Amino acid sequence: MLTPIIFFVLLSILVLVHELGHFLAAKKIGVKVEEFGLGYPPRIFGKKIGETIYSLNLLPFGGFVKLFGENGESHSAKASRDKEINSKRAFYNRTKLERTIILTAGVFMNFVLGVIVISIIFTNGVLVPSEKVFVDQVVANSPAFQAGLRPGDQIVSLDGEDIKAPKDLITKTKEKAGKTVKLVVKRCDLEKINNVPTEKEHNCQALEKNLIPRVTTSAKEGALGVAISNLVIKKYPLWQAPISGTIEAFKMSYFIAEGVFKIFGQLIFKANLPSDVAGPIGIYQITNEAVKFGPMAVLQLLGLLSLNLAVVNILPIPALDGGRLAMIFVEALVGRKKLQRYENLVSSIGFATIVGLIILVTLNDLNRIFKLFELIKNFNLPF
Repeated sequence: MLTPIIFFVLLSILVLVHELGHFLAAKKIGVKVEEFGLGYPPRIFGKKIGETIYSLNLLPFGGFVKLFGENGESHSAKASRDKEINSKRAFYNRTKLERTIILTAGVFMNFVLGVIVISIIFTNGVLVPSEKVFVDQVVANSPAFQAGLRPGDQIVSLDGEDIKAPKDLITKTKEKAGKTVKLVVKRCDLEKINNVPTEKEHNCQALEKNLIPRVTTSAKEGALGVAISNLVIKKYPLWQAPISGTIEAFKMSYFIAEGVFKIFGQLIFKANLPSDVAGPIGIYQITNEAVKFGPMAVLQLLGLLSLNLAVVNILPIPALDGGRLAMIFVEALVGRKKLQRYENLVSSIGFATIVGLIILVTLNDLNRIFKLFELIKNFNLPF
């Protein structure tokens, strides 16, 4: 019962933050905001405060800010007889820079939310790779067990050669299988979070362990009989977390953008949607898994979704913020009058494209869950 509530809360936060960006920017610049809506119509409830209607709508996935004059001059002329308002407070009649600020404000707010979430996570501790190799588990009766290795031990060197990554230990133990090797181990009282060591260590001592790596190994056990990792939990101080969080948000946004372009490339050139692409149903499943791992996992999901929303919205796809930004750029090149002839057509095509993508991604989610297309093939239907 908890997952549907958290799923709805996450989506509501993402939408509210995004639309709040448009709302605040429009108010600051002086554009009239006719409605601020959570969800899409039909309207369930609405209250007018000042000049703006604040509404709750039936379809929960999304939200909107309705700006006076956002659909062009002719629409605004019909919407109001007040020529002074029509000339000064309509979106279409603001400068290109002002319209750009309003359109990018939603994306900016989603990015800021991502930075805030990552910063909070950093202050609580985050897994980072290190140049230390730790023993996570020791298999009973293995060479490591017989030599007295313990979970939490750091393997410093093997026969005098430094061990700074898991692959170093794996490679060197394979090379010396069947021969006696000397491990230098650092054993400390480590501070741990969820059984993962942090960077803080106390009461350290260096130990030497002699053992013989096995020649014959299995898929479950290596030559030493240990599970190893180079990950530690790093906690950032409060002053440093926003800086590191911003850097990490830019990195994540880059990887998200790279992934999105690969998806579109595969769709265009291979007519195939990657199986790991998730829509609303897939995100619900991910939310369900995050809930099982606790609040920090849910918070991580919120940050990731917020950055995803920022990246996708800035793409030059008609009906998205990036598409409308592209139209401002085209307007600067060809002029507003020429643009108006094709603007509605482009928006309609863009909206149809988005709806088509949503349907395609939803089918992909259903196929991943129920193997829908395999069922269709089994029924020999003409698809």
